[in-house]
Amino acid sequence: MPHMIFTGLEDYKARGTQATPYFTMTYYNEFAQSKDMVLIRGDVVLPGKLSDSEAKWLLEITQTFYLNDVRYKLVERFNKQTHDFEFKDVLQALDMPNL
Repeated sequence: MPHMIFTGLEDYKARGTQATPYFTMTYYNEFAQSKDMVLIRGDVVLPGKLSDSEAKWLLEITQTFYLNDVRYKLVERFNKQTHDFEFKDVLQALDMPNL
């Protein structure tokens, strides 16, 4: 079953793959073929770092990166060309100011 793990940017910079998860998403694709539907479960792991409403926003925004061809290129770059990935490009795609 596919899943995603989210952590804070600063935690990721400091600890890399050992960073503590803030939020996880699990995809249940058992109905993908028969009903054209995938169920998603999101779990906040560290409520002190991420509220339920922030987790909901994160889940919804994440979906837009997988359902939009232009945004998906950023996902591919993050996964396949890590050295070329810039977080500011994600912020720009979301029309958010740079940190």
